[in-house]
Parts: sequence; structure tokens; C-alpha cells
Amino acid sequence: MTVTTPPAPLARHAARPAFALLGTVQATLIFTLACLAVPLPRIAAELRLDRADLILLSAAYGLTFAGLLLFGGRLADRHGARRALTAGLLVFGAASALAPLAPGYGTLLAARFAQGTGAALVAPAAMGVLRALHPAPAAYGRAMGTWGGLSVLGATAGNLLSGVISAAASWRWTFAVPLAVTAVALLLGPRLLPAAAPTGAARGLDLPGALLATGGITLASYGLVLTDARPWGSPDVLVPLLLGLALLAGFALVERRAAEPLLPPAFLRDRRRGLGLAAVAVTAAGTAGVFVLLSLGLQQGRGWSALLTSGGFVPFAVALLLAGRAAGPLIRRYGAGRATAAGLGTGAVGLALLAATGLDPSVPYVYGLLPGLLLLPAGAAVSFAGASVLATEGVPPGEGGLAGGVLNTAMELGPTVVFAVVLTLGTDAASLAATALAFAALAASAIRLT
Repeated sequence: MTVTTPPAPLARHAARPAFALLGTVQATLIFTLACLAVPLPRIAAELRLDRADLILLSAAYGLTFAGLLLFGGRLADRHGARRALTAGLLVFGAASALAPLAPGYGTLLAARFAQGTGAALVAPAAMGVLRALHPAPAAYGRAMGTWGGLSVLGATAGNLLSGVISAAASWRWTFAVPLAVTAVALLLGPRLLPAAAPTGAARGLDLPGALLATGGITLASYGLVLTDARPWGSPDVLVPLLLGLALLAGFALVERRAAEPLLPPAFLRDRRRGLGLAAVAVTAAGTAGVFVLLSLGLQQGRGWSALLTSGGFVPFAVALLLAGRAAGPLIRRYGAGRATAAGLGTGAVGLALLAATGLDPSVPYVYGLLPGLLLLPAGAAVSFAGASVLATEGVPPGEGGLAGGVLNTAMELGPTVVFAVVLTLGTDAASLAATALAFAALAASAIRLT
């Protein structure tokens, strides 16, 4: 068995720019996930795409991202987080350079799949480097309190900037953001980030588990995505969904018997970690659902332009930034469980207000949308921060990449699963109300846990 010495903590002045670089990379991964949401109508017109093409294009990045995250986390643990981060950035950057040059649908779709593949290695590796940056449990917990809000910040930036960029120039220029961040990260990473030794060099890679997990998550997610355009009973939905679930069942059996499982069953048995992962999934679903429903409602129901729609979400971004700055002190003072409960409760109120009045085109923006657009992000920022701490506390150094893979998988699968289920309720308002109830139920669970 290989014995590794924990890396020495970086000086505080050196840790700050390193954390800033890692945080920018994490936010950019989620920015890239959301960057095509607002300009999809423009892409459809330019490339002459039908609804089925748009569904696959919008889902392509998330499918490979979610499907490969667990395997990416294990690769980071086995080969070293910074090395895995560099490899993932190279794939992600190359795909980000290809996407804006795409002459047609096929090339753009392939680039989005490749972006998700690179992101699936970058995201858990970045958390592994973060663990090397803050090896002390208390310092790592404080860092995760800030880290948790970066993903929802990235999603917000993706929705805001994509509308502005596509209105001012072209949707193709939205890919300049991930390309520029990748270039900066590759340039500065060797200077700023600790070169931690591999923490899981003795572990096997569990290739059967990796294949089953990747295939199961990808196929099941694809089937759920198609429920936007197909009924649940159609073969287009049922075949990939049932096959994906069968592969995931096989994955669960393999992991129970594997000597070095990709996802040790004991990893998910911790109640606090399970609550944190559930809160991350539901919070991601709530914020993503609001962006999708309101983006369509503002443009189709109220006749707003893409630029004006992006402007309508500016209060959301401001509330998110302010609450994100307050999240860390709240967690340190009241604990991650109470902070998560408070965030979920606040988000539930925001969703309920949007469900009650915000989707009616006749209700003014200031009265109908603005209250919910302030309360939801305020709650989401605190919830994400607290839940990220719950989901990663107590994780040994050798499983830092695994923790990052599981956390990001919950973040990616949450919107897919929850949104597909609540859309069956028939109306946008009912979908938001159901999500609000999920927020409230998890908040109650968090209170009981603390």
C-alpha cells in the first residue's frame, strides 16, 4: 500500500489566488452548461433545427458531464488532482474552441459532448486540488462554504451574459468565456496550484462500475430529457430510461461486490451527507427550473427580447452575490445544517411567490416577479453553501475526487430528474409549487437533523 504525506498548507496569501482560480473554473463549467439556454431560438433559426435537435443540443453537455463525473473523480484520486485538472482543461478548451467554429449541427453537438467530457474531469479534480490547498478539516469546511455558491453563480452568469452577447454579436461568442478561462487556468495553474501527490494510487479503477454508471446515468438522463417533447409512455422515453435504470441497478450490485468500488456504498450512508446531496440536487433543480420557465415566459408570454430577458434576471444575480458573501459567516455561526435549512426555507417562499403570481403576463414585473427573484437566489446561495459542507465533511483525503464527482453529479442530475417529474403536473405554476414543497420538506429534514 502506498503511503503519502499530506501536503503542507499554503500560506494564506498564496491560497487566496489559488482558490480564486479554482472557483472561476468551477463557475465557468456551470456557465458553459447554461450559456445556450437564452439564445436557443437564434441557434434554431441559424442552423434550421427542429425541437428534437434543440432538446439534444441543450442536453448534450449535461449528459456527458453527469455521466462521467464519478469516473472522473476516481481518475483524479488515482493520478493526482492537478494532473487530472490539466488534462480535463485541455479537452474542455479544445471543445470550446471548436464550438464557435461549427459549420452545422453535427459539429456543434459533438463539441458540446466533448465539453461535457472535459468538464467531468475538471470538476472533481478542482475539488481535489481544493482539498490539497486546505488540508485542515476546518479550513476545508470554510472553503466549501464559499465553493457551494459558485455553481449557481455560474448558471446565473450563463443566462445573463448569453442573452447580452447573443444580442450584441452572436451566440457563438458565448464560447469565448470558457475558452478564455481555460487559457488562463492552464497558464496560471502550475504557478498557483499545489502539486499534490496521487491519493489513491493503489486503488483499481473499477472499469465495470465505471461503464455501468456512465451508461446508466447518461441513458436515464436522456430519457428524462425527452419527456419535454414526448409522453412518458412513448418508446423514445421508455427505452433509454428503462435501460439506464437497469444499468444503474447493475452498478449497485457490482459496487457491493467490488474490491475497489467506484462508489463505495458506505460513502452514501452518512445521513448528513445524504441530506447535503439531496439539498444540492433540489436547489439546482429549483434555480434551473426558474431560469427555463421564466426565460420562455418573458420572451413568449410578455414579448421581451433576449437582452431584456437577461436584464430581468439582474436582481437575481445581485441577491445571489450578496447572499453568497453572507453564507460563510452564517455557516460558521449556526452550523451547516441550520444554514441549509434556512436557505431551503427562504428558497421555498421565493418559489411559492413565483408560482402564485410571477407567471401571469398581466401581473407587473415589480409585483409579480421581483419578490421571488430576490428570495429564491438568496436562499439558494445559502442552501448550496451549507449543503456542500454537509456533503463533503469527514471525507478522507483519498476520496476528495470522489466527493467532488458525487457532489457535481447531484448538481447535474437534480434539474434533470426533478424537472422531468414536476413537468408532468401540467402547468408551469404547478411545477414551481411542487418544487417549493420539495424545498420545504428538505428544510424540515435539515432542522430535524440538527
